[in-house]
Amino acid sequence: MKDIRIAAVISNSSVNETRRNLDQMVRWVKEARKKGASIICFPEMNITGYSTREDIINAAEPVPGPATKEIVKLAESENIVILAGIAEKDSNGRIFASHLIIKPHEPPSIYRKLQISPPERTIFTPGNKIPLFEVQGVKFGIQLCYDAHFPELSTCMAVNGADIIFIPHASPRGTSDEKFRSWMRHLPARAYDNSLFVIACNQTGDNGKGLNFPGVAMVIGPSGKVLSKDLSGKEGILVYDIKTDELNRVRNHRMRFFLPNRRPELYST
Repeated sequence: MKDIRIAAVISNSSVNETRRNLDQMVRWVKEARKKGASIICFPEMNITGYSTREDIINAAEPVPGPATKEIVKLAESENIVILAGIAEKDSNGRIFASHLIIKPHEPPSIYRKLQISPPERTIFTPGNKIPLFEVQGVKFGIQLCYDAHFPELSTCMAVNGADIIFIPHASPRGTSDEKFRSWMRHLPARAYDNSLFVIACNQTGDNGKGLNFPGVAMVIGPSGKVLSKDLSGKEGILVYDIKTDELNRVRNHRMRFFLPNRRPELYST
């Protein structure tokens, strides 16, 4: 892995107001680029807004589609990799909670949420692939909100070479402090058990469709320690330098790097 500067965004996204949400993205992307970030990660479904009501179908669009094309142009003009969330509609009319991976001058890639929470199941179809992506020698995976509650998913990504897992959220309810304490039950474990970085960010504020989000963004190191956090609950951007040395200190320690000593032949389920 190479050192890389990342930006994690806490932003407000109104449901079915894609134009507004895209315009807001421009501001955050420009700010991240001014601060030297190579990758910027937005919350889950920040482009279309997040909702489990049927009217989210009206905002859903294909990938590539109009929103994707705009973000491709933005990534190219600012020379930055953009990770952004969208309600995706495929050619069969299925709706996915998806995250775009848009690199300058390359076709867009996509991650489709794999673990669909009970309130989402009447709207969203689960994905069926666990892709990894690479930017500037850094291999990373993406999980969306509820995905992070399933340890096997993070281990699969780590075994296949992930150095970072980005975990964009659209996680409502509670205060910022309460959300942080909730995340601390499981996100540090995903980093510690798999000796990788976890970067999480959440929507904030009222989505206009009955949900209110408490914000929060954090970076967790491969030892499970929180390296940086924003608990203000306000829109903002968390910028952090991901260092190879921090990863190597854990992975070069024979008693702190657990993955090489797994015995997967013992696990039948």
